[in-house]
Amino acid sequence: MQVDDEAKAELLCFLVMGHLVAIARTGRQLRTDHLIESSVLWLQSHGAECDWLDRAKIVEASRAVARQAFARPYPKDEAGLLKLFNLDAGWFLDYRSPIVQEIHATAVATLAKS
Repeated sequence: MQVDDEAKAELLCFLVMGHLVAIARTGRQLRTDHLIESSVLWLQSHGAECDWLDRAKIVEASRAVARQAFARPYPKDEAGLLKLFNLDAGWFLDYRSPIVQEIHATAVATLAKS
């Protein structure tokens, strides 16, 4: 299945959350190779396909959206950020969380501009 706009927004949201967890752990955003690996794993877990150019654009957008998200009053510690995932089901975001919903909305808006 080729990714649609909603799936792209969900992938971008997931990568942004990955950045936030990485910043909490190391003080730095994820490296490009980690972003690519994370995007491939996300796509596989969702049974989706995304061409390399679209994936590259999403990876690059994740950096800017993560900077915006980090400036917001979201949890800055790893434990607080991990609560935004449904870890019982794997590394899936909990879209019932208002924080995840806000980051997703930012992802949608960002992708709409590109």
